Amino acid sequence: MLPEMTQGDDGGNAPPTRDRRPTDRVALSADLRAALPDASAAVLVTAAVFAFLYARMESGDSATVAVMPFMDDPGTYWMYLLSQAFGWSGLLWAWGTVMLGLLLSGPRPARLPVSRQVLERWHRTTSLTTMALMFAHALMFAAELVRYEAQLAWAERLWAGFADTFVPGWYDSGTGRIAIPLGQGALYLAVPLGLLFYVRHRIGANTWRRLHRFVIVVYVLSVWHTLLYGTNVWYGEWPRTVLWLLQLPVALLLLLRLLRPARRSERLGPLQRREGVSLPGWAARAAGRAAAGAVVVGLLIVVMSGHDGGRDRPAEPPSTSPHAHEPE
Repeated sequence: MLPEMTQGDDGGNAPPTRDRRPTDRVALSADLRAALPDASAAVLVTAAVFAFLYARMESGDSATVAVMPFMDDPGTYWMYLLSQAFGWSGLLWAWGTVMLGLLLSGPRPARLPVSRQVLERWHRTTSLTTMALMFAHALMFAAELVRYEAQLAWAERLWAGFADTFVPGWYDSGTGRIAIPLGQGALYLAVPLGLLFYVRHRIGANTWRRLHRFVIVVYVLSVWHTLLYGTNVWYGEWPRTVLWLLQLPVALLLLLRLLRPARRSERLGPLQRREGVSLPGWAARAAGRAAAGAVVVGLLIVVMSGHDGGRDRPAEPPSTSPHAHEPE
């Protein structure tokens, strides 16, 4: 981003000077204050999801209990339920902020319900709320593990809960060996990619823009983590189908963003020998468009066929126990 050029007070005859304060610089503290209503709404949604999951566990309809029968006690496993609730609200907010980001980064729509500045502020505040929800999801999961490891001393319990939750590759039980590192990757990418916006005047707008594109990777990892480890969408029933359906608008907006980029330099066009166009760059853009189109087709096939990777609910509940460490 070029620094703003200003004129002197003599009617413009003085030589221009450089203003090192970009007019569009946004302070993190200002966005944190602006995010308070958004975060409050997220807390209310989380509380509603928690109450729903708690009631389903009490009634015996919980898919979590069908997967792990020992959890048929919401009073004991309330921290796990709260972790689930934060995870679901975090995924919902991630969906919203990604949709806003794709809408803002593509060609400007003819009509918007609010101004572009308002949409940009919503995008930033929902991004901050998403990061907070992701961290709360992980923190409550760690708290549940600490509560469970009652046979260990307190220092060992704290380390076990922290390591299983935050250290990649440490968790060594079942599906979590794959799903938990995916969630960790989403969290550890979301924080720097989200906060780099506030220092883009230092790293350069182009560098920030290139890095910010990887936010879609954070979202993909989050959905993948949920499909693998979310016991509420473990079975091939309507909650899992709804989760797949929600990915269709994201994939369609991404495809539209790639097919009709706002910047002329990102447009595909015919490959010609001219300045600024290289075969590797052209091939990468073409491959991105093909991949996005394939994702849209794949999502449609999954939803219409019903083959969404869900398991069949067993007639007899499996005999499982909470995460247990391998004997040394």
